[in-house]
Amino acid sequence: MTTNIHINYIEFKANDLEKIKTFYTSVFGWKFTDYGDQYIAFENAGIEGGFQLTDEAIVNGVLVILRHPNLEEIQSKIEEAGCTISVPIFNFPGGKRFQFIDPSGNELAVWTEL
Repeated sequence: MTTNIHINYIEFKANDLEKIKTFYTSVFGWKFTDYGDQYIAFENAGIEGGFQLTDEAIVNGVLVILRHPNLEEIQSKIEEAGCTISVPIFNFPGGKRFQFIDPSGNELAVWTEL
């Protein structure tokens, strides 16, 4: 059972998804699922996560994703605490999420199932 408000998923950026899959499969034994040509999810790593394809230089390539059952409620609390919503709520296969900037400038996301 997934627990709410704990770190639930970690998302990395990658410039070459095939190279990333080969590396993490051969070195660490991770398993991958392709979601189109822009995203791959991994499991068997202690925590689930994924890699988002990007052409940009990777500076801070990790996105920590929290889970919460009510995105509007938690987004309001984040905004009331003075933080910025960097990516508004959007749908993706199986859920929806948004991203925010914490007081130190770190970007995190919060998601829920549809």
